[in-house]
Amino acid sequence: MPPDSGTPTATGAHPLDNPVWAALTGTHRDFAEVAGRAARYRPDANPFAALADPADPRAWADLASLVGPGQEVWLTGLPVPPDGWRTLRSIPGVQLDGGGVRAEADAEAVRLGPADVPEMLELVRLTEPGPFAARTVELGTYLGIRREGRLVAMAGERMRPPGWSEISAVCTHPGHRGEGLAGRLVRAVAAAVRERGDVPFLHAAAANTGAIRLYRSMGFTLRREPVFIGLRTPGAGPDAAPDAEKKA
Repeated sequence: MPPDSGTPTATGAHPLDNPVWAALTGTHRDFAEVAGRAARYRPDANPFAALADPADPRAWADLASLVGPGQEVWLTGLPVPPDGWRTLRSIPGVQLDGGGVRAEADAEAVRLGPADVPEMLELVRLTEPGPFAARTVELGTYLGIRREGRLVAMAGERMRPPGWSEISAVCTHPGHRGEGLAGRLVRAVAAAVRERGDVPFLHAAAANTGAIRLYRSMGFTLRREPVFIGLRTPGAGPDAAPDAEKKA
């Protein structure tokens, strides 16, 4: 079973200092696989894992045991892996606080669910907004906009630390960019988050300056500059780097 939601984290008391751990030991415990002081999402929902305390060698040992030898795992924050772990990909990122964002529902936005996953996966393939798998849609509210029956834009929720909800998978079909759909959907998802009593936040790759500019214009503010890091656990395994997403 997941550890109690009150399990402390050495990275700080604020849930967004260690958002994956806070989510997996709280709101998203039903999606968690846990071994001692390490946890990860079920791989068919989210590729990220977390440590209760990235400075604790025991937590790294627990993560290696949980994931298995020579396997790929993704962390966020500023972790320094111990000897034997191989860094496969390191993506500088930003964490943005949406406490000041103007949220509003959108009449054209429709709720997306499991039946829409094939279309969602195809849109993700075209736009590369970040990790999205077969069960990611179950993590929270996902909204989309259709044109002539075709899904052309979407956004939804990924990590949900207590009191917060991450807006993620924001993407628009290349043929419909410039129409303001991404901003509308971010506001609409933020409205659903606020209605539940949570505060929206999001992550983005630091290199994705266009998206960050949009989010800042909407009222998101910079909170942290984490790194998204892909690692291979100690032990046997392929040497090839992962086919990692270009954006977070």
